[in-house]
Amino acid sequence: MTEKTEYDAVIIGAGHNGLAAAVHLASKGWSVCVVEAAEEPGGAVKTQELTEPGFRHDFGAMNLSMFAGSAFFAAHRDPLTAAGLELVPAPHCFASVFRDGTALGVGPDLAETRAAIAELSPEDAARWEQMLTDFSRDAPHIFALLGAPMPSFQTAKAVWKAWRALGTEGLYRLSRLLVATPRAFLDRHFDSEKLKVMMATWGLHLDFAPDVAGGALFPYLESMANQAFGMVIGKGGADTIIRAMTKVVREHDGDIVLGERVARVVRDSAGKATGVTLASGRTIAAKKAVIANVHPKLLFTDLVPDAASDFSEKVSRFRAGPGTMMIHLAMDDLPDWSAGSHLKDYAYIHIAPDMQMMSKLYAEAMDGLLPAEPALVVGQPSAVDPSRAPDGKHVLWIQVRVLPADVIGDAAGTIEGTDWETVKHAYAERVLDLIETYAPGTRARIRSSAVFSPRDLERENPNLIGGDSLSGSHHLDQNFLFRPVAGYSRYKTPVPGLYMCGAATWPGAGTGAGSGFMLAKMLAG
Repeated sequence: MTEKTEYDAVIIGAGHNGLAAAVHLASKGWSVCVVEAAEEPGGAVKTQELTEPGFRHDFGAMNLSMFAGSAFFAAHRDPLTAAGLELVPAPHCFASVFRDGTALGVGPDLAETRAAIAELSPEDAARWEQMLTDFSRDAPHIFALLGAPMPSFQTAKAVWKAWRALGTEGLYRLSRLLVATPRAFLDRHFDSEKLKVMMATWGLHLDFAPDVAGGALFPYLESMANQAFGMVIGKGGADTIIRAMTKVVREHDGDIVLGERVARVVRDSAGKATGVTLASGRTIAAKKAVIANVHPKLLFTDLVPDAASDFSEKVSRFRAGPGTMMIHLAMDDLPDWSAGSHLKDYAYIHIAPDMQMMSKLYAEAMDGLLPAEPALVVGQPSAVDPSRAPDGKHVLWIQVRVLPADVIGDAAGTIEGTDWETVKHAYAERVLDLIETYAPGTRARIRSSAVFSPRDLERENPNLIGGDSLSGSHHLDQNFLFRPVAGYSRYKTPVPGLYMCGAATWPGAGTGAGSGFMLAKMLAG
């Protein structure tokens, strides 16, 4: 890279939102510099050989469907594709396995999904198809809201267009969806408990147990979007989007500084952010904007410690979501799922077999206990993309959802210790025991493993405070207008010239690059 000392924008953090902002601003003629403390870009979207050479594991995010359907990708598809971005569609998307040895899944073939639901309830099969029809009508309005700065004229326009298209009753229906609990929404639409459980499990990808208000939207969107559009992952790894974005930034003469930590945000005599000083002592000036793709707590504790006290105090109360554990396995073969060999074709297998256990594990984790029966998302990326592993071999991506950041005990009473370093391998064994229940013989196929506790995740990426992969709870009091702080949901901060983006800002977690893209559009006009 060059040793330039002044740019139009300096971006702190090379996560996908920061890179999306850099791509868009650079495409509009801005000179940009992205500074990243880690030795490689990507944040939680990285692909690494964590177990053995040749086995490529997605460190955090695996599912790139939100990116593929994003407004950012639509706007920059051609240069990103030319830069090498490749996506691979999953033949089947996700399935849930149940205690009785059965499973229910969703793939892009509606007839196949409907037939599986019809075995449980012919009425629910018809309701599923009707919900999909309604989704095609409602989705443009929902995505218009999720893709608009909050609040903004664009938000008002999205609501107005929804009212014009759907009427007052339709607007009430969408509003009810936004605030409903998963259980209430699903009970209102379906009879089959297995179908409801299959959909509700998506709530645990965020921090929504079955009875938490505001949790219905994500299960609805994921279920219907997977049915309508399918699921995609990155060819060779989720980092395909990072490699492409960094290449595009550099093609626009932007700079990306790796392995350099920002020590503080520089401000002029009027208090305006004018650049950053690195830990090495180098100062990089920003003529138009400093953009922090950094968790607000870190930004206003470490980099801008003397910002407005009332704002900093509010940021200090921004709640983390639950912790996450990641287990990466190099495998001689995929699991043999008791519910059927067809499950080897699915990108995701959810192990969260009933509403009661979802509610129970959520309560246990919130109380600081290791859940007796954790909820698992078992990713099978090499079933979709064989390039992730040597010929005939596989990788498993296991995400353990809803864990305490700080352990005070074990709900099952069998694991001793209150420090993640002490308990993580014992808890990983509990996870593998659970997988064995649904896929006997899986342990015998494991070649090697890498286990990351919530605290390990935070060490790898300080934005994941307490292992929170969401960068803040998505409960209603921290979402929409309140993310991350009421009055600052439009990416500005109390410091002129300093802006925020990332999962802690609207529209929240996921790979959709929404905050980085929306902020960049606002800045570039």
